[in-house]
Amino acid sequence: MRNEIVKKLTATMQAAGLDGLVCLSPENFAYVSGFVVPSQPLMRWRHAAVVVTADGRCAYLAVDMEETTVTSRVDGAEVRVWGEFTDQPMQVLAQLLRDLGLEGAKVGTELNYLFANDYAALCQASPGTRFVAADATLDRLRQLKTPDEIELLRRLARIADESICETLCEVRVGATEMDIAAGLTRRLYTLGAEDFKLMIVATGPRSVYPNVGPSLRRLEPGDICRVEIFSVINGYHAGVCRTACVRSAPPHAETIWNNLVACKYLVLDMIKPGASSKKIYEAFIGQLAKLDLPPIQFIGHGIGLHLHEEPYLGMYSDVPLEAGMVLGIEPLVYDTGHGFGMQNKDIVLVTDTGAELLSDYTDTDRLLAVQ
Repeated sequence: MRNEIVKKLTATMQAAGLDGLVCLSPENFAYVSGFVVPSQPLMRWRHAAVVVTADGRCAYLAVDMEETTVTSRVDGAEVRVWGEFTDQPMQVLAQLLRDLGLEGAKVGTELNYLFANDYAALCQASPGTRFVAADATLDRLRQLKTPDEIELLRRLARIADESICETLCEVRVGATEMDIAAGLTRRLYTLGAEDFKLMIVATGPRSVYPNVGPSLRRLEPGDICRVEIFSVINGYHAGVCRTACVRSAPPHAETIWNNLVACKYLVLDMIKPGASSKKIYEAFIGQLAKLDLPPIQFIGHGIGLHLHEEPYLGMYSDVPLEAGMVLGIEPLVYDTGHGFGMQNKDIVLVTDTGAELLSDYTDTDRLLAVQ
């Protein structure tokens, strides 16, 4: 149990007049507990939950298949187990709420996550309990990271950054995108990642595609290579993207890259508490427009237990940044008009005075080179 997170939750519940909170999604389960139930993200019907009361008591719901995993991680807290083939999980959850004294109470839960039939079953099994949406509240709390979360994201950013840089420095002309993927995953796990998400290996003409995995295409001189990966520990993600050229850059690539580097430093200089997310985006678009490059809808986003979280540094919202936010910033142009795309994604912490670059292993002022 993560005591600092529980304290944030109880303070929020007391301010909102909630008697309890049920965290059901894999992301918010991990937020409170500090670990992931392995099969929960894969099979949504295998419900797991953390129930937190306004006075700070905690209890867990777990499917029988995952009972030992959960009980080994919860420091003696109660774990209520439901049988995957014999029980209705919402009925077991309702009984747990009653046992915690939450019958007839006002309880927040994740209505954006629950299936409609599960929500109906929970309400039917808890006729006196008032369930209200807590999704936005949890999303807001997760925007401001605790010191432990920041250190974890710092570690994840370094793992992803180092893995990409060292892999691209090792491969040679004639290697396949699959060879890059193999080197990347080997380094990722060696450096301590538990998992990864959204590996992008896009070279040559494939570098214009936003989210493509590795293929058997072989590297050729003059190729541009875009490589991105999200390293994962305890459900947290940090995504880094690096761009390299093979032996020598194609025409226009250096000019475009220099513009993206200028975008990076412009954004870093503007990130600080109180800064307008929309003004940062507009400044980025202004720098990008100096080469008449096509705009994108955002330059950055929050990151943590989802690949993308609020706040967005984009055209459709405007929020003031706050110390403790961790952002992915990604100056990019997928289709430069010259047959290649380029991207530079970093992980950044908003500090009390400005921005701290967490993905600082690679020098991105110049294009990486594959020999």
